[in-house]
Amino acid sequence: MAVILDGKAVSAKVREQLKLEVKRMKENGITPGLAVVIVGEDPASQVYVRNKEKGCEEVGIYSEKHALPAETTQAELLALVEKLNKKPEIDGILVQLPLPKHIDEKAVIEAISPEKDVDAFHAANVGKIMINDYQFLPCTPAGVMELIKETGIEVCGKECVVIGRSNIVGKPMAMLLLHSSGTVTICHSRTKNLAEVTRRADILIAAVGKAKFVTGGMIKDGAVVIDVGMNRDENGKLCGDVDFESVAPKCSYITPVPGGVGPMTISMLLKNTVAAAKSKAQ
Repeated sequence: MAVILDGKAVSAKVREQLKLEVKRMKENGITPGLAVVIVGEDPASQVYVRNKEKGCEEVGIYSEKHALPAETTQAELLALVEKLNKKPEIDGILVQLPLPKHIDEKAVIEAISPEKDVDAFHAANVGKIMINDYQFLPCTPAGVMELIKETGIEVCGKECVVIGRSNIVGKPMAMLLLHSSGTVTICHSRTKNLAEVTRRADILIAAVGKAKFVTGGMIKDGAVVIDVGMNRDENGKLCGDVDFESVAPKCSYITPVPGGVGPMTISMLLKNTVAAAKSKAQ
């Protein structure tokens, strides 16, 4: 039976280190600051934003929440981003996605100053990740790398398979595995014989957004399985992209949902905010 990769425990370790770091920074007159902008009433987004606020409080980061109504115009949102770009107390800006349909997400992401883009979604930061010369990493892939590190398993030379090719998780995830000298395959909705590909994986990352999509028959014995999915099953219960019951007996390590990648994502956001504040102070 697989060892459970406890994201809460690993996340707590990261936050303890950040707490000490922030304390030292404050002694030198530097307080990291994060602004979170949320537009509309999406329930999942509300939960994420609350968790981000709690995380900031826990490690000592100054935080601001800007909750805007769903009918906010793109021009109004861009004006707020510009104001936060210029605000000295703010080191990191996060605009919670998804945005209402009438707002162009790409335009909003590109309006955030790359130095304050703690989600690492701006094209300038994405380019830096490609060439392995970055200041920030996207929070979910960075959290996944921390969890893999926790297994003690080297990525170097391993067969790594990522299911999903989103700009937020799949693509940057593949890049980080590649930078660690993994042999990387990205699978997606057009991949033929998917199970044949996934059965080669020493490390499998599922980021496809489909409940219990990855089953035991798709897994190589002893693989490390990281589940990035956050879905609801037929009974409305939270579950991941991986069918935990059939996969856990076959693999060496597995992340649960909830309590796996989720807590890591927020800790990496806090880490990026601290890095942004340090960079500005230099």
